[in-house]
Amino acid sequence: MRMDSYAVWLLVSAIFLGGLSACSTTQIYSNTQHQKLDLDNGLLTSQGIAFLTPSTITGQEEDKQIIAFVFTETLAEQRPDIPYLSLPQTLSAINDAGLADEYRNILLDYRATGIFDKKTLAKIREATGKRFIAQLKLSDFEQGSRGRFGAFGLRIMDTKQAHVRIFLQIWDGDKGAIVWEATEELSYSHDTTSEKPVTFDKIVSEAAKNLIKDLP
Repeated sequence: MRMDSYAVWLLVSAIFLGGLSACSTTQIYSNTQHQKLDLDNGLLTSQGIAFLTPSTITGQEEDKQIIAFVFTETLAEQRPDIPYLSLPQTLSAINDAGLADEYRNILLDYRATGIFDKKTLAKIREATGKRFIAQLKLSDFEQGSRGRFGAFGLRIMDTKQAHVRIFLQIWDGDKGAIVWEATEELSYSHDTTSEKPVTFDKIVSEAAKNLIKDLP
């Protein structure tokens, strides 16, 4: 009995997909660099850290809250010994202390100069009760896909890709100085038959793990 072309297509596709699922891989390449300037071991644990509003590249402004949320969640998982204030908690403390205008100005100045005003930083430190201040910066993010395998002119499997570069800087609210900083560049790819891309929070989570594991 002869099989029609559609039945043949189904049979070959099933065999093809079965072989692909067996060899499907996830690849992560990362490069983490950090510099310890003046942050002794144990100080983060004893003095705590508060997260400020992250800065981002143009087009990713709506992802500021996601970046901060992912980092604080990862910090809680990997370093439960470090007390912290999440971004919403920090913003609430700043607003409650009547520092909204000064906070806006300090972020604008940081974007232009890379410096936080010492007096305002001290006020934020007092309002939050955390000596150290974390500033995150998203400096690059890209995502996409490329066809990897196909059959009968149809694309069956894609390689979903994403790339991110994140900078983390820790300031001492008492001294008004940078005490620790690090950068993480990470590329993530995996083969899939799904249309779903590598999500922003997924790749940021992978980058956060690498940055936080180096904290003193």
